[in-house]
Amino acid sequence: MYNKIQLENFVSQLKCAVHLNISNHSLWQNVVKQTKMATHDYDAVVVGSGPNGLAAAITLQQAGLSVLTIEGRDTIGGGTRSAELTLPGFVHDVCSAIHPMAVLSPFFTTLPLAEHGLEYIYPPVAAAHPFDDGTCAYLTKSVEETAQSLNEDASNYRSLIEPLLQLWPNMYNDILGPLRFPKHPLALARFGLPALLPATRLANKFYNKQARGLLAGMAAHSIQPLSNIATSAIGLVLSIAGHVKGWPLAKGGSVSLANALASYFLSIGGKIETGLYITSLKQLPSAKAVLFDITPRQLLQIAGHTFSPLYKWQLQRYRYGMGVFKVDWALDGPTPFTAPKVRQAGTVHIGNTLEEIVKGELSTSRGIVAKQPFVLFAQPTVFDTTRAPQGKHIAWAYCHVPNGYDGDMTDIIENQVERFAPGFKQRIIGRHTMNTAQMEDYNANYIGGDINGGIIDIKQLYTRPALRLSPYRTSAKGLYICSSSTPPGGGVHGMCGYHAAKRALKDVFGVSI
Repeated sequence: MYNKIQLENFVSQLKCAVHLNISNHSLWQNVVKQTKMATHDYDAVVVGSGPNGLAAAITLQQAGLSVLTIEGRDTIGGGTRSAELTLPGFVHDVCSAIHPMAVLSPFFTTLPLAEHGLEYIYPPVAAAHPFDDGTCAYLTKSVEETAQSLNEDASNYRSLIEPLLQLWPNMYNDILGPLRFPKHPLALARFGLPALLPATRLANKFYNKQARGLLAGMAAHSIQPLSNIATSAIGLVLSIAGHVKGWPLAKGGSVSLANALASYFLSIGGKIETGLYITSLKQLPSAKAVLFDITPRQLLQIAGHTFSPLYKWQLQRYRYGMGVFKVDWALDGPTPFTAPKVRQAGTVHIGNTLEEIVKGELSTSRGIVAKQPFVLFAQPTVFDTTRAPQGKHIAWAYCHVPNGYDGDMTDIIENQVERFAPGFKQRIIGRHTMNTAQMEDYNANYIGGDINGGIIDIKQLYTRPALRLSPYRTSAKGLYICSSSTPPGGGVHGMCGYHAAKRALKDVFGVSI
């Protein structure tokens, strides 16, 4: 919107241009530009305030545009919200809890988020993987320490990871972006040799259960059968993240990250409107570009009538993956894991051996509920005491379930935790659960409980949500998609939003960054 002073200046310049018989070309260009802008409420509108939506909004606002972010819920954040889900004084993360990709993000790391209240806490052990015999494997920032936890596979681990760490500065921009000709093709090819393998194949590099189990837990973040091509990629990137930066949590909860992003966006002139759930293009203010931090299903509902038949057909064929069932606990003490190193970990991969994890993920992908599923577990208050009353703790966990599964996995998850932390159940004083339907009700992007915005298998790794020259463009002029349904996919890194905003800047505003 233009205020009174801006309008007066515009009218003054217009009168001047007319008086000069439009002899001043640069002055006339400025008048034309402002005339065009005056026909729109904003230069750009971003629908959705998750990490990708905020990243897109910030990128556009940094380029000097007027940007409005619209959020359907009353609070911003998408998958980075926190709330007292169980008991008063116990602050839980509603969705994401640990943020290795946020501190690795080429975009987020350029922002002054610490000046806007964000503080990361780094557990001494990024991720631990316990076994039935009381031992564990674990990931720390030190490659050598991690390798030593793998016993006789120490040298095999070093030979796999150390070359990739050396290459990381030359390949991370290509990995965390759309499919394109890489700036450093040799580095990316060196990464691709192990990354394109199914995790079950890469595991053959190792001999003992510690190394194989650690790899399986990392790769299981891909939320698909570990026999799928390229499941090793996600496991390797997460391992690299642990060695390069660590796996931190945001002090005060994941909402601190969302608040910092929003605060910075507002500080550079952006605007945010909450409580407006968009179901139609008619609800939007006028803008030259609209970016949607939503998945293909919602995009079709909102703007499908504007798309070409081919693009609409492509979106309709977009595939969603397994869902999750999530539990948050209020505890009267820390989780009593048997292995000491597991008690020092921010994240715990509960799944025992590679074989057990592979079996559970494959069954789940086929619509069969696993009786001993892989459980992703976080224990924030071991490191951040601000989130629970003195002496009390919280814990966060989910397991993978068939997409849309409406059953209760609470007992199964708690039995898995108890298996490696005897006495855990006795420490529970409060509990909150979310099945797949509740996950989707909380965040419409979680279709059937799929928190990755669609399965990230080889068919949708770089062609999400459709096979196009740019995955961020829709077939309708000025409309873009910037969610985790675009490359590089799920995770709190903001890169989907950043790349979509770059595309819109170039297409609509002629700005390259």
